[in-house]
Amino acid sequence: MRKLLWTFIIFLLILTGCTNGNQTQGKNDGNGPKKLEIITTFYPMYYFTKQVAGTIANVTLLIPNGVEPHDWEPTAKDMAKMQDADVFIYNSRYFETWTGKVLKSLDTSHLKVVEASSKIKLMDANGLEGQKSSQSTKDPHVWLSPVLAKQEVDEIAGALKQKDPKNSDQYEKNAVAFKAKLTDLDQLYKETIDKAPKKEFVTQHAAFSYLAKQYGLTQIPIAGLSPDVEPTLGKLAELAKITKEKHIKIIYFEGLTSSKVATTLANEIGAKTEVLNPLEGLTAEDQKQGLDYLGVMKSNLNALKKALFQTNN
Repeated sequence: MRKLLWTFIIFLLILTGCTNGNQTQGKNDGNGPKKLEIITTFYPMYYFTKQVAGTIANVTLLIPNGVEPHDWEPTAKDMAKMQDADVFIYNSRYFETWTGKVLKSLDTSHLKVVEASSKIKLMDANGLEGQKSSQSTKDPHVWLSPVLAKQEVDEIAGALKQKDPKNSDQYEKNAVAFKAKLTDLDQLYKETIDKAPKKEFVTQHAAFSYLAKQYGLTQIPIAGLSPDVEPTLGKLAELAKITKEKHIKIIYFEGLTSSKVATTLANEIGAKTEVLNPLEGLTAEDQKQGLDYLGVMKSNLNALKKALFQTNN
């Protein structure tokens, strides 16, 4: 059934290509020259791109906020949007795992494809509990490190300048301004965590390895890279023993997936649960509070402080 669906989608894209093949890329908003049409996959890619593009280009989010992106795949309508765009930006083939087969089915002769993490050396994910053998063995969660986020911004800015050279200076100016904010965020994390007496925290899934490495922390994940893979009872018993020995009183979960496993472990060791947001999409609460990437990252730091500055009592 899946093969038939992909065959049908590819057929529709061929028809779309035949229909739109002679159209000029970009759209005119009626107030000036045509703008680049940029499709981004999930929230961090949208936010980073929006900071660089400003009002010069139209930036669209493909995976809606509130949707867990690990197992998401595009519909025929989504693929048609990608085909009609000027630029397509995604984080990593190891996160948006569907991009490989989708891009093979698109006509990319006029579509600038940007893998934002392509120049970052990804960490090996071998050995993470819950990591299936058929899944990639690289960890793609680089956007959670402000330092690595700056590298992704550089990759995005470089692509936009290449695709739209007449606005190159403005893209560069916007990128520099946003990277300054990321530098401030990095400094805030560093100054706060340097003072912390504890350096370990427990997460629902292994999304925070880059952040932990950046600031000298140790992440103890309940599950691997995929948040929907539940650990074995043996693994939970092992984690309960470790967390009791280390006097851990906070177990972190995330807003877009069930907190059942985190709650189970917390109940076992007499700990509390707190949200640590992997920013794979804004939650309804994030949006209600008007939070963006920078705001959520600051909220995450405040949440981490509860574990890193706790006493053993």
